Amino acid sequence: MSAYIVGILVPLVFTLLLRNSKNGKKRGLAADVGGEPGYAIRNFRFTSPVTTAWEGISTLADLFEQSCKQFQNKRFLGTRRLISREMEKAEDGRTFEKLHLGDYEWLSYGEVFEVVCNFASGLAQVGHRREERAAIFADTREEWFVALQGCFRRNITVVTIYASLGEEALCHSLNETEVTTVICGHKELKKLLEISGQLDTVKRIICMDGEIPSNASSTESRNWTITSFSEIERLGLENPVDADLPLPADIAVIMYTSGSTGLPKGVMMTHGNVLATVSAVMTIVPGLRSKDVYLAYLPLAHILELAAENVIAAVGSSIGYGSPLTLTDTSNKIKKGTKGDASMLRPTLMTAVPAILDRVRDGVQKKIVATGGLSKTLFDLAYARRLSAMNGSWFGAWGLERLLWNFLVFRKVRAILGGRIRFVLSGGAPLSGDTQRFINICLGAPIGQGYGLTETCAGGTFSEYDDTSVGRVGAPLPCSFVKLIDWPQAGYLTSDSPMPRGEIVIGGPNVTLGYFKNELKTKEVYKVDERGMRWFYTGDIGQFHGDGCLEIIDRKKDIVKLQHGEYVSLGKVEAALIVSPYVDNIMLHADPFRSYCVALVVASQPTVEGWASKQGIAFLDFSDLCQKEETVKEVHGSLVKAAKQSRIEKFEIPAKIKLLPEPWTPESGLVTAALKIKREVIRKTFSDELAQLYKS
Repeated sequence: MSAYIVGILVPLVFTLLLRNSKNGKKRGLAADVGGEPGYAIRNFRFTSPVTTAWEGISTLADLFEQSCKQFQNKRFLGTRRLISREMEKAEDGRTFEKLHLGDYEWLSYGEVFEVVCNFASGLAQVGHRREERAAIFADTREEWFVALQGCFRRNITVVTIYASLGEEALCHSLNETEVTTVICGHKELKKLLEISGQLDTVKRIICMDGEIPSNASSTESRNWTITSFSEIERLGLENPVDADLPLPADIAVIMYTSGSTGLPKGVMMTHGNVLATVSAVMTIVPGLRSKDVYLAYLPLAHILELAAENVIAAVGSSIGYGSPLTLTDTSNKIKKGTKGDASMLRPTLMTAVPAILDRVRDGVQKKIVATGGLSKTLFDLAYARRLSAMNGSWFGAWGLERLLWNFLVFRKVRAILGGRIRFVLSGGAPLSGDTQRFINICLGAPIGQGYGLTETCAGGTFSEYDDTSVGRVGAPLPCSFVKLIDWPQAGYLTSDSPMPRGEIVIGGPNVTLGYFKNELKTKEVYKVDERGMRWFYTGDIGQFHGDGCLEIIDRKKDIVKLQHGEYVSLGKVEAALIVSPYVDNIMLHADPFRSYCVALVVASQPTVEGWASKQGIAFLDFSDLCQKEETVKEVHGSLVKAAKQSRIEKFEIPAKIKLLPEPWTPESGLVTAALKIKREVIRKTFSDELAQLYKS
């Protein structure tokens, strides 16, 4: 046999064996659990749920102190130096703030621990008592994490509030929890001043920024004191107080979700709850080590980011802070010629929500289309070759060819996020298969897609780094049991073949206590079984694959029955349609008294305007373009195409659409801080447009 034949056959046989071994790998195993009958799965490595990964560590305060002592001289928290703020005027007359940012400036673990201890002592000096609650109301930043850990050292329960929360929800959150101290940024302080008359219990404000608004003094009559963050640190340094550390069952955080419906609910999380998730993730992310660098930019008021940063701190890695508006070199707030956060930090790890990854994919695709020519041809070829390989074909790009494409094509894409990303954790909502594959190929890094909720401290399931499948969210985390129970009304049964289906119920030490001052809702979705295990009923519908991995296929609240009896899953259809390059965001609407669906589509301005230019269509502005019949027809056609590719039923495809020129942002109140659509709010806001779609 010639060397050439051996050279072909040996790697081919090896690849087939490797693929078969992966296909046969059991990632989740059947579990014997109590409670309501169903089909339960556990992590294949752990027979019972994990509570802590460290001997003698039972709270987040213990874990933080251990890390700071173990990695004392290692760099820990980094923030970019602000060089200048400038206002730029756009062609349409609007002005935008642009930031000129410098290098990251770092604090070591030892230095951060000292600041945390000083802040904790400072809280005691200004009169905040252990039994009182403190709220952190700010964007993600270094001081947010310091404040959190400072509160933990005094066993103070922290109320977390999204910086983008509206006035009504903000008042509700602060008043319901009877917060006495609010820790905030300059921007959030302005919001608090506007509603000061509606806040019943607030006694003191701690501003993270040195600059305090000139009208702040008017609040003195309301018995507020306003102090700078640095002043609290100074008071603590001069008047140290011993730590008053919490117990595992003590409430660490009351986390107010931004809420896709109605007023936000406060989820009560104990130290033991969050520690269980942190411990479980430790066993899943490959090769976590102190050399890793993590880019933090998602809201710390979201459990995904809060848990992630505690994981990073636990292993001695570095956390560099950024923001969604300064993330890349071309981000909205970055001054031209200034590097974005990712380029400056060059992280190895990051978390993301699907909306962020969708934007990265869309940005790359738009740039490639705009460049055209040989560059586009090379990208398309490289992508097709790697996609073939990832789908299991031996005839795709492997080995030397893969390295060649990485160097010629994908190296430039990877540079957008610094060029060193080795693992991405995605959570908060389902990630489309197309986006997952795109990020896998272009970044050359696995995406660990997770599934969890605020009520389960983000713990639920997590896909392992060597699982290259798409559309699934992995096997149960080591801290959780995941069970499916029948939902016969919609035809989802655990006895279904070939895969059991049903409502997803999560049990384990990561399942939280319930909703603050809302016993009725708590009893509705939380249950304790005869073995003492606490379960949360998610309302999501899933199915288990043969290897024990979960796939989210529906949601109870998102299912609407049409006039002729067909069930439409709104979220499923939206996830399929948003891959259209013309779509920035979308909400499908189904009226039970009609036989078809309609949709509100937030149009992607660069893509739609680019199409219009090529077609020679004249328009006054983007709003005018969105109203043109030919534009609506083009976008609707792309939605139909995307629907067919995802095998969406004909009755699920929107028969009519309304194009909207303005984006949906957390500030507008139409999406949450995690960029999930607020369905009811959007329905009310655009009720006239929806009614018109059914009339026309």
